[in-house]
Amino acid sequence: MARGRLITIEGIDGAGKTTLALSLHAALAERGVDIRLLREPGGVELAERIRSLVTDPSLSVGAPAEALLYAAARAQLVQELLAPQLEAGNWVLLDRFVDSSLAYQGAARGLGVERIAAVNELATGGLKADRTLLLDIDPISARARQHERALVPDRLEREDREFFDSVAEGYREIARREPERVRVIDAAQGADLVLAEALEALADLF
Repeated sequence: MARGRLITIEGIDGAGKTTLALSLHAALAERGVDIRLLREPGGVELAERIRSLVTDPSLSVGAPAEALLYAAARAQLVQELLAPQLEAGNWVLLDRFVDSSLAYQGAARGLGVERIAAVNELATGGLKADRTLLLDIDPISARARQHERALVPDRLEREDREFFDSVAEGYREIARREPERVRVIDAAQGADLVLAEALEALADLF
């Protein structure tokens, strides 16, 4: 049996990852693709509990602890659910994966991309996405979208413009290094156009 495909969606907070994940999952299902939608951190009980910690604005979490918590959640998701699904030949659509840690903790927190990559190599057993869709958007526009949603920002969403500028540049550097895996999509355009570009970016996987 052929290994399943892992598709990940990345981008700064407010880029529209969740919106794309839901619409893309539905579009692929309509095309007969049996694909499971998961999010990070989360997907399994331990990872969901860690999610409640790293997003809690009332908690003070240092950068190293933050990086390790995300890696721990990821390790459990891979072991408990992600790897078995892929080995069974199933497809998985994942809202965030290793690139998030490289951009947020490696670049923006200043911990170093290579150091964070090494931690996540252990966490994932070297698992990599077959295709990553990077939703690229200016942090000011992303922040405006968050305000429109009128939701209480979580701990990371409360960071300043400079932080998200660093995250965005961290993502762009990843895309420059791995153009075959990472496909950049202009997230400032309408949701329908974003979905169309996402489907086009996945066409060669079918």
